[in-house]
Amino acid sequence: MAVRKICILGLEDYPMLTGDPSLGHIGGESVQHVLLARAWRDLGVDVSIIVYDHGQPRVTFVDGIRAVSAFRRESGVRVVRFVHPRLTSVAGALRAVDADIYYQSPATPWTGVVAYFAKRFGKSSVFRVASDSDCIRGATNKIALRSRRDRWLYEYGLANATLVAAQTIHQRELLARHFGIKSEIFNIAVEPPKSAAPHSKDVDVLWVGNFRAVKRPDIAVELARRLPHRRFAFVGGSVPGGEDYYARVADDARRLSNVTFAGPVSYEQTGNWFDRARLHINTSDYEGFPNTFLQAWVRRVPVVSFYDPDSVIRRRGLGSVCADINGMQRQIEALLEDREACAQIGARAHAYAAGEFSAHAIAQRYLELLESASHVRPRAAAVGRS
Repeated sequence: MAVRKICILGLEDYPMLTGDPSLGHIGGESVQHVLLARAWRDLGVDVSIIVYDHGQPRVTFVDGIRAVSAFRRESGVRVVRFVHPRLTSVAGALRAVDADIYYQSPATPWTGVVAYFAKRFGKSSVFRVASDSDCIRGATNKIALRSRRDRWLYEYGLANATLVAAQTIHQRELLARHFGIKSEIFNIAVEPPKSAAPHSKDVDVLWVGNFRAVKRPDIAVELARRLPHRRFAFVGGSVPGGEDYYARVADDARRLSNVTFAGPVSYEQTGNWFDRARLHINTSDYEGFPNTFLQAWVRRVPVVSFYDPDSVIRRRGLGSVCADINGMQRQIEALLEDREACAQIGARAHAYAAGEFSAHAIAQRYLELLESASHVRPRAAAVGRS
């Protein structure tokens, strides 16, 4: 099957697609959706993204990518609004696009909707794992899958997607253990910096992310408090329903004289902050493969993190992995004091990110796999479901 049209269900993608953060927060999945959409567009594929209605026309084109609006985020009456207007408008958009492949992430009830639609109309579907929690039965309902209906729809989609894409070996093993699902590993994409010219490094420690409790920005604020002689910067905004948490953490950070609190910025502006940073820290309880790691590494910035996907930081020497806040404090100080070590780590990191995370190569691999018979996915042997 030659792939002519691809549709991404990415309701939150419009701010990233247009480069306008005032329309809403820009999360890691939106970054990946848009980078893949641009790469598929460049490969000659007709690409559509189904997005929230922000007041734009029903269909708009941004850089050759079709954005189809579905519904407003807050529309509908609680209890019944999942069916109308949400499900009805998304189903209508899926049919109107009439794509060959439907792509969706992260784990939500829409995973099941997309898989069902694709099977019903003889299309192919892709679900891409966004976080380790997507791969553990019972874990995902902590964030996006609160009801029995939502969990059922997600698990239906996971079992019926044409292709399940994992980010790491660990995720592939978790999917087999918890769901009996076979998956393929796909790297995530990174966009190279606009300029290779050297930048002034006026930020010692950079924290980037959407302000959610699971990402533990409070730990980064405490590190800034413990290291008053180091310059910290925080970049990111709130998520829907998390406004109070964002306000508390932002207030704590702004009270510190060594902190610059940038708040929500565009994807391009986020890259500028990485250009200015000497170190990037990640304080999350769990992740998938963070976009921010690649944004740092492609700019030769070491990463100091609690989380290490497939032990890549340790194996390739791309920064430091810490067990707790005390260890992270020590590693930050050690790296900032040793500029030569930072430069060596940065060189390795750049070579790794630039060599293995090309959006073009990743987009091409999706097409090749889905166009071949190999995309037919048998269930994996369950290895101790929990």
